Amino acid sequence: MCQDEIAINGWTSTPADAGAIFGDQPFINKPKPLSLDEVKFPFEDPIVAKTLTYAQETLHPETFNHSMRVYFYGMVITKQQFPEIASTLSPMTWALTCLLHDVGTAEENLTATRMSFDIYGGIKALHVLKEFGASQDQAEAVAEAIIRHEDMGVDGTITYIGQLIQLATTYDNTTIHPHVKDFQKMVHDTTRSQIAGAYPRLKWSNFFSTIIRKEEKIKPWCHSTHLVDFDNEIENNTLMKQFE
Repeated sequence: MCQDEIAINGWTSTPADAGAIFGDQPFINKPKPLSLDEVKFPFEDPIVAKTLTYAQETLHPETFNHSMRVYFYGMVITKQQFPEIASTLSPMTWALTCLLHDVGTAEENLTATRMSFDIYGGIKALHVLKEFGASQDQAEAVAEAIIRHEDMGVDGTITYIGQLIQLATTYDNTTIHPHVKDFQKMVHDTTRSQIAGAYPRLKWSNFFSTIIRKEEKIKPWCHSTHLVDFDNEIENNTLMKQFE
């Protein structure tokens, strides 16, 4: 294994507790407006291109747009809060993580297994990415992040993109983080509006809360139950209501 791949593919060890990273503030560096032109999506990468097509064909339109918003929120957070990591992290690996992080909620996958959607989704992503030509290290980094993206505990460590997928998905889903004070302030208002404008929410709060309730009904043991009151927090996301 190449040591450089640890930084490139987001394996860098990071506290599982986001509160330990940000302390009593919602940021390390005060966010400034960042245009989407400064946060490019790697459309030209062949593996990303194949995965993008797969995601568009497999995911609900609401989930696809959510996945794209998560990409941009995550890149903004990385660029502004963790510039050293931004200088080495592969946008391609991050894009693959975002595009596939909710693949387990796709119509064909949610009822195909008794496994929790995030865990099954990580395994599914691992196989899909290997078929598309991703390296083993890249595919495994994506899979681990997806498997742990609802694992919002405070003990131990997690990979950087594992923490980032938690931050970015939570920002889009609820804008409430159990361990980060004033979490809504992590992204500048102008940036948030641009991202929501580029990839409309399509009533995401109502749609995804319904998906979570469906999973918890048919799989009462699922990992989503670890996030207490998750469905209601999604449905009642007041900050994103203006974009619904």
